[in-house]
Amino acid sequence: MSAEPSPQLIFGEVLFDVFPNGQRVLGGAPFNVAWNLHQLGEPVCFVGGIGNDPAGAEVQARMDAIGMDTRGLYRHPKVPTGEVRVELAHGEPSYTIVPDQAYDDVPAAWADGLPASTPLLYHGTLALRRGNHDLLARLRERAGHRFVDVNLRDPWYTRDTTLDLIRDADVVKLNQDELATLVPGAADEEAEKTTLLAQAGIRQALVVTAGADGAIIQTVEGERVAAPAPSVPELRDAVGAGDAFASVVLLGMRQGWDWPTILERALAFAAAVCTLQGATSDDPDFYRDARIHWD
Repeated sequence: MSAEPSPQLIFGEVLFDVFPNGQRVLGGAPFNVAWNLHQLGEPVCFVGGIGNDPAGAEVQARMDAIGMDTRGLYRHPKVPTGEVRVELAHGEPSYTIVPDQAYDDVPAAWADGLPASTPLLYHGTLALRRGNHDLLARLRERAGHRFVDVNLRDPWYTRDTTLDLIRDADVVKLNQDELATLVPGAADEEAEKTTLLAQAGIRQALVVTAGADGAIIQTVEGERVAAPAPSVPELRDAVGAGDAFASVVLLGMRQGWDWPTILERALAFAAAVCTLQGATSDDPDFYRDARIHWD
């Protein structure tokens, strides 16, 4: 009997978006990625902190309900489960990312109970805004490859700390605005990509998303793959589209797909998520339909 494949480790924040009417929506970019990968049939272990509070209990219950691996879920004894407070002005949302949350403070020793090796480690930048660097170092020791999803969130980053976090990653994903922030003063986007690949010592590829205009993958070998985003006739919202895109890039790296295939499938899945209300779904049929032609 063959051994179970090692799970990908997805490290970062899990939190609730809290709306003025009291509605609470479970999310956090790394958590969305982990949820999607699990629902797409990929072995995955989410690593992050929740509070010893009702919100933390809800996170665990939601994970248990779909059979997600919870061994990486750290229950902090003192600090609350993460929140982002959403305010609406004339229909336009603004966000306050609350400081001092459970995902900010996961002990480095927590890594000792996780798989000794992983084919891929995913992380962003928000959960490293004030700590967790020793934990990240331990997770990196276990990883065959590392994927960094930049996801800059004001005011919780600086250019220098972000460049340090992406240095020597295998793949880095970011949007056009984030690329311009990290490489100011370049002549154009092509120069920005070339400069960042070299400055950060990225080992495989840079992935630049452009919303409705699609995305570009630039490899260190000079391959450039670009594609527009598919149309979404039944668009509900774009919440979580970038996380959906990242999920399929990770899946494709694990499965050994080539870059054009990864880009096509990642954009298609991101478009499918735009038909949902929110970033993820509890419905396994949604994910089954998304990957029906992938195998």
